[in-house]
This record gives sequence, structure tokens and C-alpha cells, in this order.
Amino acid sequence: MGSIGAERCATTPLIATPLPVGDGLALIRRRPDIRQAERRLTGETARIGVATADLYPTITLGGTVGTTSTTVGGLGDSNAFRYSVWPLLTWSFPNIGVARARVRQAKARTAAALASFDGVVLAALQDAQSALAAYVRERDRHQALTASRDNAAEAASLSRLRFQRGADDFLTQLDAERALGEAELALTESAAEVAADQVILFQALGGGWEGASMTAPP
Repeated sequence: MGSIGAERCATTPLIATPLPVGDGLALIRRRPDIRQAERRLTGETARIGVATADLYPTITLGGTVGTTSTTVGGLGDSNAFRYSVWPLLTWSFPNIGVARARVRQAKARTAAALASFDGVVLAALQDAQSALAAYVRERDRHQALTASRDNAAEAASLSRLRFQRGADDFLTQLDAERALGEAELALTESAAEVAADQVILFQALGGGWEGASMTAPP
């Protein structure tokens, strides 16, 4: 199905939506590598809270049930029993050394996750910068090649007229047609390169900016 679509494609496919201008962070954060690093950092940060919770003691609140009878025979008397509810507070501390070690371990893992996150973001920025530079460079080259092709087409058309009127020989017209063919070939190759650079840039910026709240250049 894909090969049939490719055979029917008459022009080089291009990204329909213009490149956005605005908050690039909203795009960069869509990259899978950044989202994965961010989730890891969030998880490690949450571990600090879980480990810190181990520093608190275990606290129990309860009541007491007893008897006021002083003899065995008096235990059958309903008035001999008493039930009182008053703040009974008991607590026990966990192993503080182990808990503090867990906190230090969680913080160390968080620091490692943060360093990894910074590295991923920096690599993504460099990736996006390289992709954008390559795209702009090839786009400018494509515009220059378009102008060269237009000039070659005009020269070839003029050469045909001069040949038809006998002002130029066949070799002169052939050279003009050859120059036009080379210009068109270079322009076609550049168009394919622009399309490939757009795909790379689309991936580097996280893609899917059609729904982003950004302004686009004309």
C-alpha cells in the first residue's frame, strides 16, 4: 500500500504546517527521550518523600478496659467493670540509621536522575539546533537553485528561438538544454533533501506542533 502511494506521488512530500515560532520548550518536551528522563526524575524525587516517611515513629492511639473489683467473687457484678477512653499514646521509632541511609540513597539516585535529565535535555537542544540549521541551509540552497533553474529555463527558451531563426547553431542550443537539465536535476535533489531535513527537524522538535498554541511564520 505504501509503495503504491509512493509511485503515485508526483511531488516531493513536505510538512503542510509551517514551522512554529514561540515556546520551543512545549515542543522539545514532547520528545520520547525527554519524557522518559522526566518520568524517571519524578519517580526518584518521590522516593525521597517515601524514604523520609520512614524517619517518623509508629504512633498508636487507643483506650483501656479494666475492673474495679478486688475479689474474684465480685467480678460477676456489672458495676465492677470500668471502661475508660482516654488518650493512650504509644510509639516506637524505627531503625534511624537505616532510615537515614535510605534517605541518602534516594537523594543520590535523584541527583543521578537529575544529571541524566540535564544531559538528555542538552542533547535534545543540540539535536534540534543541528536539525534546524541543516533545514535552513538546504532551504536557502533550494531557493538559490530555483532561481538558477529559472535562469537556465529562460536561456534555453531563448536559445531555441535563436536556433529556429538561425542565429545559433545546434551545439549552442544543446548546451543550453544540457544546462537546464542539470539545473532541474539539482533542484529535484535539493527538494528531496529539504523534505528529509524537515522530517529530521520534525522528530528533533518532538513533532505534532499542529495542535500547539504557537504562532507560525507566513
